[in-house]
Amino acid sequence: MDQNSFDLDRFLQNHKLTIILALFGLILLGTGFLIFQKMFSEEPKMEFIRSADVGQGEEQVILADIAGAVLKPGVYELKFGSRVNDLLVLAGGLALDADRDWVAKNLNLAQKLNDGAKIYIPEKEEVGNGKPEAGSGSRGENWETRININTATIPELDTLWGIGEATARKIVAGRPYQKIEDLINKSVITTSVFERIKDRITVF
Repeated sequence: MDQNSFDLDRFLQNHKLTIILALFGLILLGTGFLIFQKMFSEEPKMEFIRSADVGQGEEQVILADIAGAVLKPGVYELKFGSRVNDLLVLAGGLALDADRDWVAKNLNLAQKLNDGAKIYIPEKEEVGNGKPEAGSGSRGENWETRININTATIPELDTLWGIGEATARKIVAGRPYQKIEDLINKSVITTSVFERIKDRITVF
């Protein structure tokens, strides 16, 4: 064995504990470095919180009344957002004596229904006479003097209190009306004018 090997062996023997502790320290240092690097190098995880679904609850419904020349007149329950055509289908469709020309000209089948809406389908004779059949006393003694805001001409509407030609044209443009109060709902006339003419107008 040469001198160098002997010196190395003696050095290792004399410093064995120191070398072991140094190696152990290096291992700990390396392990700590790896843990530290892993902790700060990982991309932060994003937590997505989904908003709770809005409870559907019970389906909203409306009630609408359809009368006149239909096969099954009455009050029907419909889904919110239903159209006039949906109500007409539930009522069995038009009766044989229904005035189909009036329906085609004045009734918007695509219009959405409001809760409490009233739809009246006239018979041919009613439109021809300009008034409902006799015997409908519940509609008032002055029924034949009332003006149908769904069918009246501009000159006829112009005869109403507070209604000039311009407002009459607005009334025509806003058709059809399911109830006379729609004149206010659609901002066609003011409340004060409506109060003055409400007893002289009708929608059927």
